[in-house]
Amino acid sequence: MIKIYPDSSRFAGDRGWLRSRFSFSFGDYYDETNTEFGALRVFNDDIIQGGHGFGAHPHREMEIVSVVLKGQLKHEDNTGHTAVTGFGGVQRMSAGTGIIHSEVNPSDEECRLLQIWFTPGESKLPPSYETTSYDPAAMKNALLPIVSHQSSIHVAHIHQDLTMYLSQLDPGQSLRFQQPEGRRIYLFVIEGGLLLEGSIQLEEQDSARITEQPELTMESESGAMFMLIDLP
Repeated sequence: MIKIYPDSSRFAGDRGWLRSRFSFSFGDYYDETNTEFGALRVFNDDIIQGGHGFGAHPHREMEIVSVVLKGQLKHEDNTGHTAVTGFGGVQRMSAGTGIIHSEVNPSDEECRLLQIWFTPGESKLPPSYETTSYDPAAMKNALLPIVSHQSSIHVAHIHQDLTMYLSQLDPGQSLRFQQPEGRRIYLFVIEGGLLLEGSIQLEEQDSARITEQPELTMESESGAMFMLIDLP
């Protein structure tokens, strides 16, 4: 089953320094029918103005991934980690038993990022943090893993049975994704338009929550950049 969520269905927040679109209940937005999709709990599309950000605040028992699409994001936490990430970079933080961190745009230009939270596969993990980088050219007409429970030098490790992919489809190109029976797919169109199964059209910033569909065909007439998450 493929259920489409158009961009207009997302909650929009604007604090001046921060413009956000929430795909699930978060912060001031709460809908008891829209709190999760399997292990996926938060999918925020944030734009942070230069010199602003989220001050020090705590988290527990959550896997938090930040994918920077534009500009820079600076991370600091109470375990001693500091890092600045740009496009082609990924941050993964396991809050575990508890961590305090800040996320700030250190530059003058705006920063756009996808902030994505998952429930961990096990509780009471020690807090941890890592940054990884990928080659943006490697996602051209391919599904490029960037975060996974099966990690590698360019794939961040996450404590959940999932894999996050990025792809940049050229006009007229297509891809097929396969997964075992009983799993889920979350798909988000970052730019462009995407056609699923030859008949279901997604426009820019639309998303799809997919179940009972172990094979999925994706194509684009005009080109598209998108994220696909293979979930338990």
